[in-house]
Amino acid sequence: MNRKTLALSAAFGLLVPVLAGCGGSDGGSGGGKAIVVGTTDQYIATKDGPAPLDPAFAYDTGTWNVLRQVVQTLVSVPRGGGKPIPDAATECGFTDRANESYRCTLREGLKFPGGDAITADDVKFSIQRALDMKGENGVGTLLSNIDTMESDGARKIVFHLKAPDATFPYKLTTPAAGILSAKDYPAKKVRTGFELSGSGPYTLKTEVKGDAVVKAVFTKNPDYKGNVKLQNDKVELRPFKTPDDMGKALYDGDIDMMTRAMSPQQVEALIEKPREDIQLTEMPGLEIRYLVFNTDTPLVKKKAVRQAMAYTIDRGQLVTKAYGAMAEPLYSLVPSSVATHTNPFFNKYGDGDLTKAAQLLEEAGITTPVKLTLDYTTDHYGSATGKEFETLRDQLNASKLFDVDIKGTEWSEFRPNGKKGEYTVYGMGWFPDFPDPDTYVGPFFDKPNFLNNPYDNVKIRTELLPESRKQADRSAASKTFGEMQNLVAEEVPMLPLWQGKQYVASRTEISGVEWAVNSSAELHLWELGQGT
Repeated sequence: MNRKTLALSAAFGLLVPVLAGCGGSDGGSGGGKAIVVGTTDQYIATKDGPAPLDPAFAYDTGTWNVLRQVVQTLVSVPRGGGKPIPDAATECGFTDRANESYRCTLREGLKFPGGDAITADDVKFSIQRALDMKGENGVGTLLSNIDTMESDGARKIVFHLKAPDATFPYKLTTPAAGILSAKDYPAKKVRTGFELSGSGPYTLKTEVKGDAVVKAVFTKNPDYKGNVKLQNDKVELRPFKTPDDMGKALYDGDIDMMTRAMSPQQVEALIEKPREDIQLTEMPGLEIRYLVFNTDTPLVKKKAVRQAMAYTIDRGQLVTKAYGAMAEPLYSLVPSSVATHTNPFFNKYGDGDLTKAAQLLEEAGITTPVKLTLDYTTDHYGSATGKEFETLRDQLNASKLFDVDIKGTEWSEFRPNGKKGEYTVYGMGWFPDFPDPDTYVGPFFDKPNFLNNPYDNVKIRTELLPESRKQADRSAASKTFGEMQNLVAEEVPMLPLWQGKQYVASRTEISGVEWAVNSSAELHLWELGQGT
């Protein structure tokens, strides 16, 4: 087995631009044979989520990794990171020093799959649609700072913002800002089912069994014009229920690569017992895991209970028992590899300080043990999630300050329950929407927020976040981000636990693997090729 460690910088917010390969869709290889990629992400239509592939509804990493292959955006983050560069556009930029007006000019010759030319009116329609529908999963928050849009009906569009926002170009790189056809997507309602169409690098055909996708086939789009250079003609994405099922398919030669989420045991096995036909690639990761407190519920409404949990949990032990080398402790919502990161939770609470936890609860007049249920999803964040919550339960119960049960629920039910406020304390994960520290703060503390959490920190929402977004030089916002991190540590509406590394296993004849998954866990299938 060949093992690669990708040393690309994962720190963003201070990145300089990196040149990306250009030239449209030329360069595909492999003929008609598809490269087959396995994933444990599931694509399921439910009563609460009838439109899993609609860009105005979808807001999770797994689904976005499907959308990015098919739906084109005005700008995109270049290979290796850096500032957004034009994709569907030929040029984009702020037209004022205040970062309140942003203008783009479309490429000539852009087409939807049916052959219709793409105009600035289509861009305006697509983004207005996302704003009007407000996305039940919270995806609309990414674009909610748009006040008005001007289109010349041909190739030029201008976005006028409600407030200055230097991160706006990054938000336009997300699938929420994908360019859609009014013929395929109704203006006021979601497009249900598993159809997806756009002007991106690939077209998509799904194979569905019941209410779930069992195969997604991406075929090179001959009409694509953008900055991506395809290294293949066809890729098949195949969902698996468990990492073990996915691993068996790789070892048997049924798939060429397995991506998120490999289990810690699989990674350890491939390191300790290498195979000549399998390559393991380690990559920087910006995934975080955290606990969410529903501050409307009586049990955790008192800050002292939330702070006592922060004192009690030992992140080092948690990571060692559940994830091993695949994770490291996290003491802020902003990961340690991001330039504005600080360690406020470590500075204030340390790890496993039971004396201070007991003193705090006693001073607040809270009777112990505090009886709680920790809820988590069984099938969305990887096979080690159960072990993680068993470890959290055992730590909290061993303190005698808490009496904790845990309960696992499938994601299709878990996510709607969380948004409805049916849980007191529950576990969530987060991958960045775009490469800027704002993505670890804005989605949680702006209004509306991704979690539909009742907690509202007025200072963060009305003062610090707007102030940070004024800074075109993101390093100048470090002090403001530090203050926001300190406020979160003081109030504990959320409790960060760990940040992860990424591992991808592939057959040795597959090339481009190190570029196919970036530090934000974005899947770039166009980078994969066959042969050296």
